[in-house]
Amino acid sequence: MSDSIQNPNSVHGHEIMHMMVAAGKPYTRDSLRTEIVEKYGEDARFHTCSASEMTAEDLISFLAERGKFVDSGDGFTTLPENICNH
Repeated sequence: MSDSIQNPNSVHGHEIMHMMVAAGKPYTRDSLRTEIVEKYGEDARFHTCSASEMTAEDLISFLAERGKFVDSGDGFTTLPENICNH
């Protein structure tokens, strides 16, 4: 995970979090990764405000480490207030 110049084809992590909120369902790491890959492709790269060139798995770990996921009992979700607005 680098903080170098962002790939112009990279997807912001906010997009994944918005996708999770819109889905209104809990995820596991595997189900979230599967949905991300289905939507953006295996070779997609992701960035956030402080990291870039992440794989789907890297992004999931990054968001989890920063407390962006909320345990739902049968997986995890995220909340709109966990998404920064910049």
